[in-house]
Amino acid sequence: MGCGNCGTGTPNGCKSNGGCSTGGCNRMNTHDWLCNIPIAFLDEACKVVEISFNQGSRKDFFRNSTLQHFEKGDRVSLEGVNGFDVGEISLTGEIVRIQMKKKGVKEDDVEMKKILRPATDRDVDTWIINKAREKEAIIRSRAIVKQLKLNMKISEIEIQADGRKATFFYIADGRVDFRELIKILASEFKVKVEMRQIGARQESAKVGGIGSCGRELCCSTWLTEFKSVNTVAARYQNLSINQTKLSGQCGRLKCCLNYELDTYLDALQHFPEDCDTIRVAKGNAFLIKKDIFKNLMWYSLPDSNKHYPLTIDRVHKIKSLNAQGIVPDEIGAVDLNASKSNKDVPEFVELVGQISLQSLERADRKRRQQQRPNQQRNRPQNNPQRGPQRGPNRPPQPRRDN
Repeated sequence: MGCGNCGTGTPNGCKSNGGCSTGGCNRMNTHDWLCNIPIAFLDEACKVVEISFNQGSRKDFFRNSTLQHFEKGDRVSLEGVNGFDVGEISLTGEIVRIQMKKKGVKEDDVEMKKILRPATDRDVDTWIINKAREKEAIIRSRAIVKQLKLNMKISEIEIQADGRKATFFYIADGRVDFRELIKILASEFKVKVEMRQIGARQESAKVGGIGSCGRELCCSTWLTEFKSVNTVAARYQNLSINQTKLSGQCGRLKCCLNYELDTYLDALQHFPEDCDTIRVAKGNAFLIKKDIFKNLMWYSLPDSNKHYPLTIDRVHKIKSLNAQGIVPDEIGAVDLNASKSNKDVPEFVELVGQISLQSLERADRKRRQQQRPNQQRNRPQNNPQRGPQRGPNRPPQPRRDN
């Protein structure tokens, strides 16, 4: 589908003229599920709109003081620092109030900036020219940071539409004294410099990329709030504590470890507690792991290298017997092979490892031997260019002179 923001034309399907919310032009799209609800009183309508900058990497709220009607995807000129800025309308209407309540922004805030006018062609041209300076500014600012030997990294630079202000997003492990850096950057780029520190997850959201799941990163598409992730979530899900596999592109633990954590916690409530050790006739059995999907608990005995799967009911029974001072003779492990019915047996047969290369070469050799007699039988006897071919017992033909 084409999009007006990409320059490939207006979309033909949804007729939204560039604001189709497919994710191609704006990384942080929000679906306006309140757009079709009619407003009873216009005086009670929300006079604040949400504006996205730099393809959705940053969003902010602006007051629509002129009460003009804007659609999603429209470019507007906004109040900036000693000038103006250009942004894109991302949300309008009642859903903006929900977003403001979610982020703790008051609708009657006096310091909230206003929308000046719809962006003109001159505003857009100035905005495009200054946006083209950002890539060179990143390279130059990183070189300046390296010369000053500061322990920080410039992640992104956002220049205001009129070119009077530039926001430098950086990451650092601790506090950085960048007073000298601000002076050099201000004289180098002739702008007002604002330094804003972000975390590793915010940097990954701004840069973007493809995760190990094969999809685009959640932080760069829809995830806006970053919750703390620790190794306890991996332990509840019976995942191996491998820092390489559990870490995302930001170097921190993957945010998706929290997605299914509540489901695992609900499933673990059915498992008995304080059952790390149970007593049987062969000795103390120690808990190794819990199979949440099969509702099994795996134990190991000290004199055996085998692992014994037990059902939850069997563990409860052994635990109650141990509380009464009774030690059962058998551990009562489940036979996983016998529990499979004939319906669970697949119809196909696994042949991996049963076919060797020697058998394939032998079959190929036999096939070529069968093709040789057919090729000799179909070979032409006479060649018009070389004359008649003579066999091994055929005498030479006499030469005829005309």
